[in-house]
Amino acid sequence: MNILAIDTTGKIVSAALMNESALLGEMSLNSGQKTSVTLIPMIKHLLENVHMSISDLTHIACTSGPGSFTGLRIGASTAKAIAYALDIPIVAVPTLDALAYNVMNAQALIVPLMDARRQQVYTAFFECRGDDLLRRSDYMAMEIKDVLVKIRDILMEASQFDNRVVFLGDGATAYSEVIANSGLDLNYSFAALPLSLQRAASTAGLALRLASEGKIIESKSFIPFYLRLSQAERLRKR
Repeated sequence: MNILAIDTTGKIVSAALMNESALLGEMSLNSGQKTSVTLIPMIKHLLENVHMSISDLTHIACTSGPGSFTGLRIGASTAKAIAYALDIPIVAVPTLDALAYNVMNAQALIVPLMDARRQQVYTAFFECRGDDLLRRSDYMAMEIKDVLVKIRDILMEASQFDNRVVFLGDGATAYSEVIANSGLDLNYSFAALPLSLQRAASTAGLALRLASEGKIIESKSFIPFYLRLSQAERLRKR
Protein backbone atom coordinates (compact mmCIF):
# COMPACT_ATOMS: atom_id res chain seq x y z
CA MET A 1 0.00 0.00 0.00
CA ASN A 2 1.45 3.36 -1.04
CA ILE A 3 -0.54 6.33 0.24
CA LEU A 4 -0.20 9.94 -0.82
CA ALA A 5 -1.79 12.11 1.86
CA ILE A 6 -2.57 15.80 1.52
CA ASP A 7 -3.87 18.41 3.94
CA THR A 8 -4.88 21.87 2.77
CA THR A 9 -7.45 22.70 5.45
CA GLY A 10 -5.47 25.47 7.18
CA LYS A 11 -2.55 27.84 6.72
CA ILE A 12 -0.11 24.95 6.32
CA VAL A 13 -0.03 23.02 3.04
CA SER A 14 1.23 19.50 3.71
CA ALA A 15 1.82 16.30 1.75
CA ALA A 16 3.21 12.93 2.81
CA LEU A 17 4.00 9.51 1.37
CA MET A 18 3.57 6.43 3.54
CA ASN A 19 3.41 2.66 3.18
CA GLU A 20 2.53 -0.03 5.72
CA SER A 21 5.95 0.04 7.34
CA ALA A 22 7.29 3.59 7.12
CA LEU A 23 6.73 7.28 6.57
CA LEU A 24 8.64 7.74 3.31
CA GLY A 25 8.54 11.50 3.19
CA GLU A 26 6.66 14.58 4.34
CA MET A 27 6.72 18.21 3.32
CA SER A 28 4.86 21.11 4.94
CA LEU A 29 4.90 24.80 4.09
CA ASN A 30 3.55 27.75 6.04
CA SER A 31 4.85 30.28 3.55
CA GLY A 32 1.69 32.25 2.89
CA GLN A 33 1.77 31.27 -0.78
CA LYS A 34 -1.45 30.15 -2.43
CA THR A 35 -2.27 26.47 -1.90
CA SER A 36 -3.01 26.11 -5.60
CA VAL A 37 0.57 27.22 -6.36
CA THR A 38 2.41 25.04 -3.82
CA LEU A 39 0.53 21.73 -3.63
CA ILE A 40 1.28 20.09 -7.00
CA PRO A 41 5.02 21.00 -6.98
CA MET A 42 5.19 19.66 -3.42
CA ILE A 43 3.71 16.32 -4.45
CA LYS A 44 6.05 16.12 -7.44
CA HIS A 45 9.06 16.92 -5.23
CA LEU A 46 8.12 14.23 -2.71
CA LEU A 47 7.69 11.54 -5.35
CA GLU A 48 11.01 12.39 -6.98
CA ASN A 49 12.91 12.34 -3.71
CA VAL A 50 11.64 8.93 -2.60
CA HIS A 51 12.18 7.59 -6.14
CA MET A 52 8.53 6.77 -6.71
CA SER A 53 6.38 7.23 -9.76
CA ILE A 54 2.87 8.56 -9.37
CA SER A 55 1.70 5.27 -10.89
CA ASP A 56 3.07 3.49 -7.77
CA LEU A 57 0.36 5.05 -5.61
CA THR A 58 -2.44 2.79 -4.43
CA HIS A 59 -4.50 5.29 -2.38
CA ILE A 60 -4.97 9.03 -2.01
CA ALA A 61 -5.73 10.28 1.51
CA CYS A 62 -7.24 13.73 1.92
CA THR A 63 -8.51 15.63 4.92
CA SER A 64 -12.22 16.02 4.39
CA GLY A 65 -13.07 18.91 6.71
CA PRO A 66 -13.78 21.06 8.49
CA GLY A 67 -11.37 23.80 7.47
CA SER A 68 -10.75 26.66 5.09
CA PHE A 69 -13.38 26.66 2.34
CA THR A 70 -10.85 27.44 -0.37
CA GLY A 71 -8.27 25.02 1.03
CA LEU A 72 -10.77 22.19 1.30
CA ARG A 73 -11.90 22.65 -2.28
CA ILE A 74 -8.34 22.73 -3.62
CA GLY A 75 -7.37 19.63 -1.64
CA ALA A 76 -10.50 17.75 -2.65
CA SER A 77 -10.20 18.61 -6.35
CA THR A 78 -6.51 17.61 -6.38
CA ALA A 79 -7.22 14.31 -4.62
CA LYS A 80 -10.14 13.54 -6.93
CA ALA A 81 -8.15 14.34 -10.06
CA ILE A 82 -5.21 12.12 -9.11
CA ALA A 83 -7.43 9.28 -7.90
CA TYR A 84 -9.56 9.43 -11.04
CA ALA A 85 -6.54 9.49 -13.35
CA LEU A 86 -4.94 6.50 -11.62
CA ASP A 87 -8.23 4.68 -10.93
CA ILE A 88 -7.40 4.34 -7.23
CA PRO A 89 -9.58 5.02 -4.16
CA ILE A 90 -9.64 7.98 -1.81
CA VAL A 91 -9.47 7.71 1.95
CA ALA A 92 -11.36 10.62 3.51
CA VAL A 93 -9.87 11.62 6.88
CA PRO A 94 -11.71 14.17 9.05
CA THR A 95 -9.39 17.08 9.79
CA LEU A 96 -10.03 17.09 13.53
CA ASP A 97 -9.26 13.37 13.77
CA ALA A 98 -5.97 13.91 11.97
CA LEU A 99 -5.11 16.78 14.30
CA ALA A 100 -5.90 14.71 17.39
CA TYR A 101 -3.77 11.89 15.98
CA ASN A 102 -0.73 14.18 16.41
CA VAL A 103 -0.95 13.62 20.18
CA MET A 104 -2.93 10.41 20.35
CA ASN A 105 -0.82 8.95 23.17
CA ALA A 106 -1.71 11.79 25.52
CA GLN A 107 -3.30 10.56 28.73
CA ALA A 108 -5.87 13.34 28.68
CA LEU A 109 -8.92 14.63 26.88
CA ILE A 110 -7.60 15.68 23.47
CA VAL A 111 -9.19 18.86 22.13
CA PRO A 112 -8.16 20.08 18.67
CA LEU A 113 -9.29 23.64 18.01
CA MET A 114 -9.36 25.10 14.51
CA ASP A 115 -9.85 28.85 14.33
CA ALA A 116 -13.13 29.62 12.56
CA ARG A 117 -12.85 33.39 13.29
CA ARG A 118 -15.13 35.64 15.33
CA GLN A 119 -14.42 33.77 18.57
CA GLN A 120 -15.57 30.50 17.01
CA VAL A 121 -13.72 27.22 16.53
CA TYR A 122 -14.21 23.87 14.88
CA THR A 123 -13.66 21.14 17.44
CA ALA A 124 -14.39 17.65 18.71
CA PHE A 125 -13.23 15.75 21.79
CA PHE A 126 -11.03 12.65 21.63
CA GLU A 127 -9.37 10.11 23.89
CA CYS A 128 -6.68 7.52 23.37
CA ARG A 129 -7.67 4.01 24.40
CA GLY A 130 -4.89 1.53 23.77
CA ASP A 131 -3.91 1.92 20.13
CA ASP A 132 -7.22 3.51 19.18
CA LEU A 133 -8.18 7.16 18.90
CA LEU A 134 -11.82 7.50 19.95
CA ARG A 135 -14.04 10.50 19.30
CA ARG A 136 -16.29 11.36 22.25
CA SER A 137 -18.40 14.09 20.64
CA ASP A 138 -19.89 15.33 17.40
CA TYR A 139 -17.91 17.64 15.16
CA MET A 140 -18.84 21.12 16.32
CA ALA A 141 -18.62 24.76 15.24
CA MET A 142 -19.18 27.02 18.24
CA GLU A 143 -17.82 29.87 20.33
CA ILE A 144 -14.69 29.06 22.31
CA LYS A 145 -16.36 29.93 25.62
CA ASP A 146 -19.06 27.32 24.97
CA VAL A 147 -16.42 24.73 24.08
CA LEU A 148 -14.74 25.29 27.45
CA VAL A 149 -18.02 24.75 29.28
CA LYS A 150 -18.57 21.50 27.38
CA ILE A 151 -15.06 20.38 28.34
CA ARG A 152 -15.80 21.05 31.99
CA ASP A 153 -19.00 19.02 31.78
CA ILE A 154 -17.36 16.03 30.10
CA LEU A 155 -14.51 16.03 32.62
CA MET A 156 -17.01 15.95 35.47
CA GLU A 157 -18.50 12.76 33.97
CA ALA A 158 -15.23 11.04 32.98
CA SER A 159 -12.84 10.40 35.83
CA GLN A 160 -10.25 8.64 33.64
CA PHE A 161 -8.93 11.99 32.40
CA ASP A 162 -8.10 13.18 35.93
CA ASN A 163 -9.17 16.67 34.81
CA ARG A 164 -6.38 16.79 32.20
CA VAL A 165 -6.85 18.42 28.78
CA VAL A 166 -4.47 18.83 25.84
CA PHE A 167 -5.29 21.61 23.37
CA LEU A 168 -3.80 21.88 19.90
CA GLY A 169 -4.51 23.61 16.60
CA ASP A 170 -4.39 27.23 15.47
CA GLY A 171 -7.52 27.88 17.53
CA ALA A 172 -5.61 26.93 20.69
CA THR A 173 -3.04 29.59 19.81
CA ALA A 174 -5.61 32.20 18.83
CA TYR A 175 -7.67 31.76 21.99
CA SER A 176 -4.99 30.84 24.54
CA GLU A 177 -5.83 33.91 26.65
CA VAL A 178 -9.53 33.02 26.63
CA ILE A 179 -8.62 29.54 27.86
CA ALA A 180 -6.29 30.92 30.54
CA ASN A 181 -8.86 33.43 31.77
CA SER A 182 -11.91 31.17 31.59
CA GLY A 183 -12.10 30.70 35.36
CA LEU A 184 -12.76 26.99 34.86
CA ASP A 185 -10.80 24.45 36.86
CA LEU A 186 -8.97 22.79 33.98
CA ASN A 187 -5.59 21.07 34.23
CA TYR A 188 -4.67 21.93 30.66
CA SER A 189 -1.59 22.05 28.45
CA PHE A 190 -0.85 22.91 24.85
CA ALA A 191 0.74 20.51 22.39
CA ALA A 192 4.33 21.19 21.40
CA LEU A 193 4.66 23.48 18.38
CA PRO A 194 5.67 20.75 15.85
CA LEU A 195 2.54 18.82 16.81
CA SER A 196 0.11 21.67 17.09
CA LEU A 197 -0.98 22.10 13.47
CA GLN A 198 -2.21 19.91 10.63
CA ARG A 199 0.36 17.59 9.07
CA ALA A 200 -0.12 15.12 6.25
CA ALA A 201 1.84 12.39 8.05
CA SER A 202 -0.98 12.13 10.61
CA THR A 203 -3.53 12.09 7.80
CA ALA A 204 -1.58 9.24 6.21
CA GLY A 205 -1.32 7.32 9.48
CA LEU A 206 -5.05 7.41 10.03
CA ALA A 207 -5.68 6.63 6.36
CA LEU A 208 -3.65 3.42 6.66
CA ARG A 209 -5.99 2.23 9.40
CA LEU A 210 -9.12 3.27 7.56
CA ALA A 211 -8.00 1.67 4.30
CA SER A 212 -7.18 -1.60 6.08
CA GLU A 213 -10.77 -1.56 7.40
CA GLY A 214 -12.13 -1.06 3.88
CA LYS A 215 -13.18 2.54 4.50
CA ILE A 216 -12.40 3.85 1.04
CA ILE A 217 -14.47 5.66 -1.57
CA GLU A 218 -14.36 6.29 -5.30
CA SER A 219 -13.02 9.62 -6.47
CA LYS A 220 -16.41 10.83 -7.71
CA SER A 221 -17.97 10.19 -4.28
CA PHE A 222 -15.54 12.31 -2.27
CA ILE A 223 -17.19 15.48 -0.94
CA PRO A 224 -15.65 17.59 1.86
CA PHE A 225 -17.79 18.80 4.74
CA TYR A 226 -17.75 22.34 6.13
CA LEU A 227 -19.84 22.42 9.37
CA ARG A 228 -21.05 25.93 8.54
CA LEU A 229 -21.83 28.08 5.52
CA SER A 230 -19.08 30.08 3.83
CA GLN A 231 -18.97 33.84 4.41
CA ALA A 232 -20.36 34.48 0.92
CA GLU A 233 -23.24 32.08 1.54
CA ARG A 234 -23.99 33.67 4.93
CA LEU A 235 -24.06 37.13 3.36
CA ARG A 236 -26.33 35.92 0.58
CA LYS A 237 -28.80 34.47 3.08
CA ARG A 238 -28.94 37.81 4.89
